[in-house]
Amino acid sequence: MGNTFGQLFRVTTWGESHGGGVGVVIDGCPPQVKLTEVDIQPELDRRRPGQSRITTQRQEADRVQILSGTFEGRTLGTPISMLVANTDQRPEAYSEMKDKYRPSHADYTYEAKYGTRAWPGGGRTSARETIGRVAAGAVARKILKEQFGVEVLACVQQVQKIAADINSNKFTRKQVESNIIRCPDKAVADKMIRLVERMRKAGDSVGGVLLGVARGVPAGWGEPVFDRLEADLAKAMISLPASKGFEIGSGFGGTALKGSEHNDAFRMRGGRVRTATNRSGGVQGGISNGETIHFRVAFKPTATILQSQDTVSRSGKNVKLKARGRHDPCVLPRAVPMVEAMTALVLLDHALRHRAQCGK
Repeated sequence: MGNTFGQLFRVTTWGESHGGGVGVVIDGCPPQVKLTEVDIQPELDRRRPGQSRITTQRQEADRVQILSGTFEGRTLGTPISMLVANTDQRPEAYSEMKDKYRPSHADYTYEAKYGTRAWPGGGRTSARETIGRVAAGAVARKILKEQFGVEVLACVQQVQKIAADINSNKFTRKQVESNIIRCPDKAVADKMIRLVERMRKAGDSVGGVLLGVARGVPAGWGEPVFDRLEADLAKAMISLPASKGFEIGSGFGGTALKGSEHNDAFRMRGGRVRTATNRSGGVQGGISNGETIHFRVAFKPTATILQSQDTVSRSGKNVKLKARGRHDPCVLPRAVPMVEAMTALVLLDHALRHRAQCGK
């Protein structure tokens, strides 16, 4: 239950952090799309651990294998199953967590719900589960680009109190990938990196904000009321590990404006209806309006830190816990491909729904 996302383009992720592997099943992918592991691997490389000095040092190649749904390099229209094996497992590093609940983690809540939990690495609550999302997102991104001309991007905009002023219409993937924090503003990125390095050395962690954008989305994607485009984007982002907040367009900042200041005036440009500003974030009434979709996602500091903390044992005693293992001092750099993947999954699902309903 709760492991499947989407309506027409449906993805189901499976696997635990320290099990034999993790993966995804995609159902509803259109047939005859050119697809091999080469199309998926680059996105998993962006998500994988051990990629820089400011991420967890768990060493996983995260090599993807397509098990079904393709033939001679093209999709069949049947379910696509993908597998990534776990190889660098060290469950002994989590032995203390077997009987102690990690503060602000899901150890207690999972046990309260199921009466059991996979304590090595957090099981399904680990960010390792997102491998399946990123693999499926790579497929969705490819279809969006090739069939609809849509570009999906994300970047780190803020780490703790260090923030960059980023134009959602101008930053590029090359700029994002030019540094290990994935902030397109190099001067600000350097400050962010130094902060994360200080936190890592102190055994602590920090959070921040990611900016997500989708360019080239035509007007008309989205559904009324419960399946509004921004509602599905919000669910997608809040479903990510460590995410704590979502805002689209002007977001909470828009509450400080008057209606006369906030409204996006319409005008004709190039034979199309456009808006003079984009405080709506590219979505009005739950349906895309043809402008760039832009939103922000807040991520909390990594819950597992290498400092002694107060907690409770499974037997109900007040105890201390000092975590071991390998953990991200800041989840943001590796969350960038995760946010992009979930954005692509939402947009492709709505694109296929729009095509089915309206024939375009």
